[in-house]
Amino acid sequence: MTELRSNYRPGTSPWAVRRAQWRALGLTDEDMAKPKIAIVNSSSSLATCYSHLDAVARAAKEAVDEAGGLGFEIRTVAPSDFIHSAGGRGGYILSARDLISHDIEAAVEGAQLDGMICLASCDKTAPGQLMAAARINLPTVMAGCGYQACGTYRGRHCDIEDVFLGAGHHAQGRLSLEELTGMSETAVAGPGVCAGMGTANSMHMACEALGMALPGSTPVLAESAKMRDDVRAAASRAVALVHEDLRPRDVLTPPAFENAVTLMLSVSASVNSVKHLQAIAEEAESGIDVYGLYEQLADSVPLLAAVRPNGPHSIEEFDAAGGAACVMRGLGGLLHTSAGTVTGRTLGENLAGAPHPDGRVIRPADKPHGRRPTIVLVRGSLAPATGIVKLAVDEQRETSFTGPARVYEDPHAALDGLREGAVAAGDVLVLRGLGPKGTPGMGMASRPVFALDGAGLTGQVAVVTDGQLSGLVNKGVVVGEVSPEAADGGPLALVRDGDTITVDLTSRRADLLVPDDELARRREELETRTQEPSQAGTAARGWLSVYRRTVRPLQEGAVLSPRTRGAHR
Repeated sequence: MTELRSNYRPGTSPWAVRRAQWRALGLTDEDMAKPKIAIVNSSSSLATCYSHLDAVARAAKEAVDEAGGLGFEIRTVAPSDFIHSAGGRGGYILSARDLISHDIEAAVEGAQLDGMICLASCDKTAPGQLMAAARINLPTVMAGCGYQACGTYRGRHCDIEDVFLGAGHHAQGRLSLEELTGMSETAVAGPGVCAGMGTANSMHMACEALGMALPGSTPVLAESAKMRDDVRAAASRAVALVHEDLRPRDVLTPPAFENAVTLMLSVSASVNSVKHLQAIAEEAESGIDVYGLYEQLADSVPLLAAVRPNGPHSIEEFDAAGGAACVMRGLGGLLHTSAGTVTGRTLGENLAGAPHPDGRVIRPADKPHGRRPTIVLVRGSLAPATGIVKLAVDEQRETSFTGPARVYEDPHAALDGLREGAVAAGDVLVLRGLGPKGTPGMGMASRPVFALDGAGLTGQVAVVTDGQLSGLVNKGVVVGEVSPEAADGGPLALVRDGDTITVDLTSRRADLLVPDDELARRREELETRTQEPSQAGTAARGWLSVYRRTVRPLQEGAVLSPRTRGAHR
């Protein structure tokens, strides 16, 4: 049997005080000799994403105990985009991903536990949990805890993203308060994450492609019998992983990350998957450039699934058709099937029993929904590192846009400008100061994008921002996560009203058409200011101030570190 780090020599101080604590909890000496498994539960009653997890954690503990382990439930912060974006200019969302990873590290490393099963739910839990697993490199299994059931409104499908978009339409007077209220009452019909190919379902599936979740387990309906069975199987496997000494860094190899990126491209996944996968790669100290992988693979990966709101099919249909495992089987030779997984088998061996694509919801690679990439990385004089554009599966979009800049430092100011007619057809709406440092924590820029749609200006006004956007889909020519961000001295900080900006999706460029000497003059002027740009109203102390001082650029996953990580940097 593997020697357990959690077992101390009898008679020592750590052994004695731990035994005193655990005996008071009703544990026996036999219990205390078993592999000690952390059941990582990001539970909260603030949001439906997490409202079912306490019962899931109890089932996971039962399965750990039945498998010969000793389960200990630990808690982390539980962020929900729709709830926690209210404060800190939205900065508590992305930054909470890193809090999750450090919560886990503190509990698991402090207690010197032996392994983990992580209950993944809303957008930031899966990446935060994987970041911790990669950092502390302790035997770990990820378990996706399911998507929520959604409803109908006036005979039409209605989910949480419809409500988000509807709020933008209401802001422009195109949807009544009565209708928006009715939609909000029916959109969510049960616990779990957003129904659709948003960040949560995308990252649950990425866990499976990385080899860190059991095959065939994503996506899954929350509270379903399959979800419960998958969680119990994952919990049991976590105990076995300790005995086998199979660790995350054995699984999180370069081929595994390429497999994950390939799957994300093939299902038109959330754009947030880019920075999250990069963050996991950074914590694994792998030296992998995930942004580069998205660029390299974009034109060679066919689109095999088109799930709402990016396409016509529901997440329930996608799940029934075979989910992530079916898509990966359809991708065939485009994947590294020899990559290892937490099952102890290769990805190819895991996929041998997966269903074949049905040809409708999930297409085979030779008859895809499309071959145009829907996650497009752009570069240029306005985005020297990168920017990201998300395209809908069937959207017919102009491949280029050129217009004068209308600059705003805050989404609310942009909404006011739109209502007042300051933003007109032909303009490029610039939202800056929303990056990881500028907010700090990264602000959400989707509300002005949806308001443009509500104003009937989709396709007539482009958007360029260093903030983050909805992980589902954006309307019109929208370049998000421009890097370097304005607060980090990126060219976005130099843009002024009236400057010409051009975005070309064919050449994959975003450029600021201002003479170099004028930009140099503006930069000198900016650097002589006594106050840094975009800092009004940011936290002077507290968690967000810590985040701002230590966050790395997006190309390094926006992880927290006083130094650059990764061999590719």
